[in-house]
Amino acid sequence: MPASSLSPVYALVGSDSFLQLQYLAEILKKAGKGAQRIDADGERAELAEVLDEVRCFAMFGGTKVVVVQNADAFITRYREQLEDYVAKPSDSATLVFRLASLPANQRIYKAISKTGVIEKCDPPKDLAKWIIDRAKSAHQLMVQPDAARLLADYVGDDLARQDNELAKLALTVTDSKVRPQDVAAGVAFQREQQMSEMVNAVAAGKPAEAIQRWRRLLQMDNSTEFRAVTWLAIWLTNVRKALAMKRSGMNSFAITSALRIWPREMQQPFLDTANLLGERGVARAIDLLAEIDRQSKSGVGDAAENVERFLLSVGK
Repeated sequence: MPASSLSPVYALVGSDSFLQLQYLAEILKKAGKGAQRIDADGERAELAEVLDEVRCFAMFGGTKVVVVQNADAFITRYREQLEDYVAKPSDSATLVFRLASLPANQRIYKAISKTGVIEKCDPPKDLAKWIIDRAKSAHQLMVQPDAARLLADYVGDDLARQDNELAKLALTVTDSKVRPQDVAAGVAFQREQQMSEMVNAVAAGKPAEAIQRWRRLLQMDNSTEFRAVTWLAIWLTNVRKALAMKRSGMNSFAITSALRIWPREMQQPFLDTANLLGERGVARAIDLLAEIDRQSKSGVGDAAENVERFLLSVGK
């Protein structure tokens, strides 16, 4: 983020909403307390209404910040007009695009680079380093490298969840230092690790073991039944991604590394289960999981028993 005056255009580009929101918070802070913020949904907003907002001064003076969410669709619809605007942006307001991608070879990328700022908002390649830096700057914690790597393995590259876990650790450690045992001792991590082990049993084609682990989880915390669908959905999403990566020619190591399948001994069972399910099996499992989730939320059957039915069904 440049240290000079507020730029007329920003593009917050990437898949991580936590980073986008961080940059947006910095923009708003730079705009000042009296800044007027206007939000528009890029999938539905009309070009005229957005340009009217950025060309009009704030109602009570001060700065105006117009934020276009889901801006990919907006830019696709109005590319040429936005290229013209970005080349000569209004000084009445700051226009912020939040979008998933913006190829560097496009004219609008080059135009924004000249008159504004483009911020990359993808998860960092060195996640452990990000954890260490974020812990120090935002939570006044010193995270040991081994502890950072453990956090990276447990939570993955969801930066919002990582930040949330760091906030919890800031409340529990006594000397502002986070060691591997501090991470492993967290109740939330124990539960998530056990949930992960249950999903690993499903991935290894061991439904009986998965159900046994599921029942242990319920004994620890009966609210687990409301989190299982999320974990199983993540697993199925990874299975679908693995099949797509295999079709594109990626090898097993590259696939499991990209999907962060952990621990290592679960990588081959995961791939074996993915191959066994295939595209049709994954689609059927996703439909079944969605139906079980719907039934649980509408009071049809017991939520825990519904999850067991799913585990048995996938294991067939």
